[in-house]
Amino acid sequence: MQVEYVLRTNGLTKKYKDRTAVEGINISVKRGEIYGFLGQNGAGKTTTIRMIMGLIQPTSGQIELFGQKLEPRRRAPFERIGSMIEIPGFYPNLTAAENLDIHRRMMGMGNKESIEQSLEQAGLLEVRNKRVKSFSLGMKQRLGIARALLHHPELLILDEPTNGLDPAGIKEVRNLIMDLASKRNIAVLVSSHILSEVQQMATILGIIHNGTLVEEIEQEVLQMKNRHCMEFKVSNDRHAVMLLEQKLGIRDYSVPEPGIVRVFEQLSESAAINRTLVGNGVDVAEITMLRETLEDYFLSLTGGGRSA
Repeated sequence: MQVEYVLRTNGLTKKYKDRTAVEGINISVKRGEIYGFLGQNGAGKTTTIRMIMGLIQPTSGQIELFGQKLEPRRRAPFERIGSMIEIPGFYPNLTAAENLDIHRRMMGMGNKESIEQSLEQAGLLEVRNKRVKSFSLGMKQRLGIARALLHHPELLILDEPTNGLDPAGIKEVRNLIMDLASKRNIAVLVSSHILSEVQQMATILGIIHNGTLVEEIEQEVLQMKNRHCMEFKVSNDRHAVMLLEQKLGIRDYSVPEPGIVRVFEQLSESAAINRTLVGNGVDVAEITMLRETLEDYFLSLTGGGRSA
């Protein structure tokens, strides 16, 4: 069965006079998939999204939407995309339905039935006649998604949709995104700087750092990174890892910070590892069994710790 990609980028790059904002980004998003675009603030997520949406032009590279390469003189299929890139703005004294109707008429979208449908999809049908000024921030975010759904898009692009929300609001938006992907087969590209939020809904994650995609990893594979290990607090981590490799044949280890070595294999051999280190001039102050978190893995990729 042929995989249907709704979005692909190849070597996507954006350069300004004195800096490179994004370089060589290759991402692929399938229909019905939630692609978590993860990176620290300023990593290049929004710049990438703006290029995909045609809001800024790439310096080089290629964007493909629904199998069609974007070209300067060719009409782009943006009518098949819904987006929420900035914090959504609404007329506070108008109702949810009135706000969507104004947007629908301005953009020449569908008919009034689409308003009811998008509000229902966003879980806001019961408050359609309430003024937006009475809405919580989470409800406003969902109304922003409802506005992005007015024209029944096949790809939904959301930039930091849970930013500033309380736990209840985050859960509401997260569940909505998951429903749109699983029940309506919409492809979703969702950016965030919070790993714990993205990992709960994304089927695949693209991790961006300093404008470069450092890893693209499926959720199932990412969960395998959440592993048990032995942590050694040592006097010389560089000498310690050399001994692990040369004396014990250990290759699966990391150095999350100076003086700390984590070993992911031979977990029943802590005494033998300790004897080898101490016997070869490496003092061991502490040995701890622990489970490495996904945050540790993310930081090792993005410079929060150094990987061996």
